[in-house]
Amino acid sequence: DNVSDNTILKYWNAMALVTKDEIQNLVTSRHSGSGTDVKVEIQKMFEGQSRSVLERMKQDVEEKVQKCIAAGGNPVVDEKDGSLIDMPYWQDVLNSLIVHLAKMELSEIHSKMLVRQLEHLEGKREELAKSKALSKEDENEQNEAKAEEELEAAAMPKNVTSDFGNAEEELCVADEVDLGGPSYMWQDKYRPRKPRYFNRVKTGYDWNKYNQTHYDHDNPPPKTVQGYKFNIFYPDLIDKTKTPKYYLEPTKSKEYCIIRFSAGPPYEDIAFKIINREWNKSRNRGFKCTFERGVLSLYFSFKTHWYRK
Repeated sequence: DNVSDNTILKYWNAMALVTKDEIQNLVTSRHSGSGTDVKVEIQKMFEGQSRSVLERMKQDVEEKVQKCIAAGGNPVVDEKDGSLIDMPYWQDVLNSLIVHLAKMELSEIHSKMLVRQLEHLEGKREELAKSKALSKEDENEQNEAKAEEELEAAAMPKNVTSDFGNAEEELCVADEVDLGGPSYMWQDKYRPRKPRYFNRVKTGYDWNKYNQTHYDHDNPPPKTVQGYKFNIFYPDLIDKTKTPKYYLEPTKSKEYCIIRFSAGPPYEDIAFKIINREWNKSRNRGFKCTFERGVLSLYFSFKTHWYRK
C-alpha cells in the first residue's frame, strides 16, 4: 500500500538487472569456470562502502571505460596516476558495480516495505486490543490519554485541528553520529558492519501558551520536532536470542542528546543526535519499542504540556 509508481519502477528495474546478471553468471560458469578470482576481487572493492562512495566510484570507472572507447578499445594511460587502463577489466568492474548498486536498491526498498508491513501489523494488533475488554491498567492509561487530548483540543486556536501541520520525513544522514571506530571483543571472529536503518522525524506545531497568544491557523508558529521513529535492521544477528538495546548519552549541548543502538556481533553500534526532551511513553500516544523479524522499532513522541485558554 502507498507505494509510489517511481518506487515500483525502481524495484523492477533493479530486479531485472540482478536477475540478468545471475543468469549470465550461471551461463559463464558452465562454459568456462574461470574468472571467479577476478569477480571476488572486484566484489571486495565494494564491501563496506556507502551508496554515495559507490556512485562516485561508478563515475570514475565510467570515465576510464570512455577513454578506452575513445581510443578504439585499446588500453590507454590514466592521466591521474600514470597506470595503464585495461578496458575489459574496468568494463567488468563497471558491470559488477551497476549490479551491486541495484542489489542495494532492492535491499533499501525491501527494508522500507518491511517497516510498513510491521506498522500495518501493529495497527491491526491495536485494533484487536481495543476490541477486547480492557484491563484496569489499560483503562487508566486510556483515561489519561483522553484527558490529555481534551487539554490539547482546548489549547488549539480556532479552526486548528490536533493534526494540523503534522508531518514525517526521513531523518537526515547528517544526524548520524560518528562513534570513531570503536573496538569490539568479538571483532577478531566476526567482521563488524554497520546496520542499515530507516528513520523518520515527526514535526508539527507546538501550541504552548506563548504560541496560542501570538499565532493562529493562518499564521502558524515555526514547526518543531515532535518525536522520532527509528527502525534499525539486524537480519544476521549471531545471537538471535539477544534483543538489541538503546542508550541515551549526553552531548555538550543540553538541547540535544545521543541515542545509541547496540545489538552485538556482527553489528557495530550506531548512534544519532536527537532533541533532548522528555518522552511520552504512553502507547495511546504512539510509543512503541519492539524487536520483530530482525527489526528494532523505537517510536516515541515528546511530552507536551497544554494550558487551557
